Amino acid sequence: MARHEHGDMMPTTPVRRTAWPASSSRPVGTPLQPSVVYAAESPDRLDDLYEGRDRGYSYAREAHPNAEVLATKIDALEGASGGFVVGSGMAAVTAALMGLLEDGDHLIGADQLYGRSLRMLGTELPRLGIATSLADPTDVAAMEAAIRPETKMILIEVVSNPTLRVADLDGIAALCKRHGILLAVDNTFTTPRAIRPFEHGADIVIHSVTKLLAGHSDATLGYVVARDPELNARMLGFAVTLGLTASPFDCWLAERGVYSFELRYDRAEENARALADHLHGLPGMERVVYPGRTDHPDHNRIDALLGTRTGNMVTFEIAGGREAANRLVRAAQNIAFAPTLGDIGTTLSHPATSSHRALTPEGRAALGLSEGSFRVSVGVEPAELLCAEFEAAVRAAAGG
Repeated sequence: MARHEHGDMMPTTPVRRTAWPASSSRPVGTPLQPSVVYAAESPDRLDDLYEGRDRGYSYAREAHPNAEVLATKIDALEGASGGFVVGSGMAAVTAALMGLLEDGDHLIGADQLYGRSLRMLGTELPRLGIATSLADPTDVAAMEAAIRPETKMILIEVVSNPTLRVADLDGIAALCKRHGILLAVDNTFTTPRAIRPFEHGADIVIHSVTKLLAGHSDATLGYVVARDPELNARMLGFAVTLGLTASPFDCWLAERGVYSFELRYDRAEENARALADHLHGLPGMERVVYPGRTDHPDHNRIDALLGTRTGNMVTFEIAGGREAANRLVRAAQNIAFAPTLGDIGTTLSHPATSSHRALTPEGRAALGLSEGSFRVSVGVEPAELLCAEFEAAVRAAAGG
């Protein structure tokens, strides 16, 4: 082996790994570290890593630098400590629910949740012996009526997907505290820009980082954190064992998105207010739901809980059923019709054929969703452009 001038051994064959170059300066941009494994100096040093006497990495399924950097940034946004990143938003839901619940436990879910969360509660958890039921998150009395002796957790979204109903977070948190039940809050829609659930009594906070936090539809990730370090360790152990691993590349992309998150959120929220007001009263428009409007069914609670932070999501319903829905989407050619949200650009989705397609028509109707229901994730384009494009599309849908 030859030596570099600084004394490190230089490999005599390109097959051997080369040590990372030493430097008295540091990179401004976070390096991407895709390595699956990390070499230790000795078995003793590896013991030190695994037993917590030293910091470092051994295997990327357990931890890697890009995930840690991203998790630390989201911790700061949420006012949390020790959160971790996993491979998707549903992986975060899975880590929280399956990492903390066991055979014989009971979970209460809000009756208005993301479609796959509802599927997990309705199909996957019961087959593993975890009983579930649903209750209205806007009604604390309904939540309390659903509690059983074996109830261990309640799962809610602050603002529901896609109906935009606002949970009585403070009331449910107080209920959970009285009964010794864990409260898990999916904060994907609202984000810590609007609310920090830990400040309102939540025990667990969940994010689909894929959405507003990353913000560019190019990284699929989730994040979860518990207030109690012991619960956090249980969730993390479960996630590592089941391989709910986050890709270093996706973490690197998402970190770049987080740098502009607050700017994107503020602009998109401003646009959403303008779009919701513009859509109201257009021909063929049955209803518009936006938390910032005084006609929202939970408006009084919104003032106390969210203030002016009413988000970038707008839902609306047009008359005419599926045919009118098809006409609207075809007319909105410059707006991506895609089952996602939180992109820097505006996207349009149709719950009946995407997020809530697994539900029966009767099940969707119970949530207030019809073939004419749409969800808009408002982006940062000029507001006047969005208003003009949606007006043209709505008029095309109504015109037949």
